Amino acid sequence: MATTFVWSGRTRQGEVQKGELVAKTREEVIAQLRKQNILATSVQPKSGDRKSVFPSFGGGVGDRDIVIFTRQFSTMIDAGLPLVQCLEILSNQTENKTLAKTIGLVRADVESGATYADALRKFPKVFDDLYVNMVAAGEAGGILDTILNRLAKHIEKAMKLKKEVKSAMVYPSVIIGVAVVVISVLMVWVIPIFASMFTDFGGVLPLPTRIVVGVSDFMKHNILFLIIGAVASGYGIKRFYGSPAGRKLVDRYALNVPVIGDLIRKAAVAKFTRTLGTLISSGVPILDGLAIVAKTSGNKTVEAALVTARQSISEGKTVSEPLGQSKVFPPMVVQMIAVGETTGALDAMLSKIADFYDDEVDSAVAALTSLLEPMLMVFLGIVIGFIVIAMYLPIFQMGSVVG
Repeated sequence: MATTFVWSGRTRQGEVQKGELVAKTREEVIAQLRKQNILATSVQPKSGDRKSVFPSFGGGVGDRDIVIFTRQFSTMIDAGLPLVQCLEILSNQTENKTLAKTIGLVRADVESGATYADALRKFPKVFDDLYVNMVAAGEAGGILDTILNRLAKHIEKAMKLKKEVKSAMVYPSVIIGVAVVVISVLMVWVIPIFASMFTDFGGVLPLPTRIVVGVSDFMKHNILFLIIGAVASGYGIKRFYGSPAGRKLVDRYALNVPVIGDLIRKAAVAKFTRTLGTLISSGVPILDGLAIVAKTSGNKTVEAALVTARQSISEGKTVSEPLGQSKVFPPMVVQMIAVGETTGALDAMLSKIADFYDDEVDSAVAALTSLLEPMLMVFLGIVIGFIVIAMYLPIFQMGSVVG
């Protein structure tokens, strides 16, 4: 069934071109562009046609499911089982129904004569570019079992890194969320009761009490507008971050935020070096490796630095020089990459850098957590303490008058 694909690519002169082509598969589009002397950089189904190419169950597969599948597949291949038989066994025993159906379709493609990598490439929501390119390198070199084992280890370490970064953000997010709910309940429902009581007694209320009562009245009478405003602000921020310019701006400033920016930078370095080192050691050309790593970096500033480095290599230069000029990567990382390039052991050097920065991420997460916890406690103590004192001041005044 023919599908409309949206493509972008570069001519031999480096000119960026975009367009649409109707074809049965992504590979046909790439072949047609190659005939026109255009190197495809992105080929995606048009929004309305995506379902005709990818199954509706394309999502719902977690990293853990991929790791288990990859390890089992590696063991079977190493034991000498035929590729199609391995896929058939795994499609029947995989617990995740989405992944099981995907494996079944991959097996059908392989039986029809497609390579394993080409069959995986049809399911980008399940198997990303990193996975597919490493499998292709493993097939070409006859070491598919070894490559699959490396892939499983790489995904496990990436999962660990992602979990550490998320854990650093979960605690403060929960505390701030609970605090917002508690303070809102106090302001909208509790404070008005005290305010009506103070009004019955008459007299001039202390300044802190007037401030709290004023804020409470505003929130009570405008609660609907405040909720709509909060939802609209959240949606606006999401749309802004989703735009290329907004994403680029936010990612650039995120790297400069105290403490949090350090954590983001270290996590980006660990991910970049681990992924590129794994790709190069698996036989993937460095230009292809940098293109994959740039797209999966998760930060537009880091992505731009890697794209520049890739361009530098294509012109016959080194990787380390543009990385150093970008000011994104720490000097130690740039120097170690330069040494790796000079000695011809870039993949080993990248793995050492990744190991070092994995430990650095652990330390950064611990530092962030230890810093945020007392800051949040002090902030909440000041806010809630001010509200409590503001409500009790009139009561103390009335007690002194009665006395």
